[in-house]
Amino acid sequence: MASYSEAFKSNVLQKMMGPSPQTVSAVAAETGVSQPTLSRWLREAKSGDQEMKTKSKTPPSFPPAAARRPADWTAQERLQVVLEASKLSEADLGSFLRSKGLHEASLTEWRGAMLEALRNPAKVSPEARRVRELERELDRKEKALAEAAALLVLKKKVQTIWGDEGDSTQPRSGSGLSR
Repeated sequence: MASYSEAFKSNVLQKMMGPSPQTVSAVAAETGVSQPTLSRWLREAKSGDQEMKTKSKTPPSFPPAAARRPADWTAQERLQVVLEASKLSEADLGSFLRSKGLHEASLTEWRGAMLEALRNPAKVSPEARRVRELERELDRKEKALAEAAALLVLKKKVQTIWGDEGDSTQPRSGSGLSR
């Protein structure tokens, strides 16, 4: 069994957990370390992060930046980062973004989206519009179904009350069957 230095492990883990993480398979092919070994290191690193979080008296406001992509951040976390970044000078902004594992492009995109949402609060997303259309269609179909069910119930009641009297033909007395 090969023994790897902590610096090597740290470097490999950074490749798998950094701001633009590589797959375990890609890192295995690049480094020559087996995929199961890399998966174990990754699990151990993540469980070590969890242990550190639970031991800490003040929980961090964000999970470790290396474990998350910008797309994984919630809207509330994005807002918080945008607000924090707006208070910083240009010199401090770079180190702040590195500590969060973000690029300036992500921050700019988030800031633009939030400003747009503030300018146009009534703007409805295409998904929300589609949901509303589907809800209207569902209501219409439910009403039609209820009407059809009511008509069937009424038809059954009419048949039980009047029977087959609406039939103008008389039953034949001699059906030709012998008893």
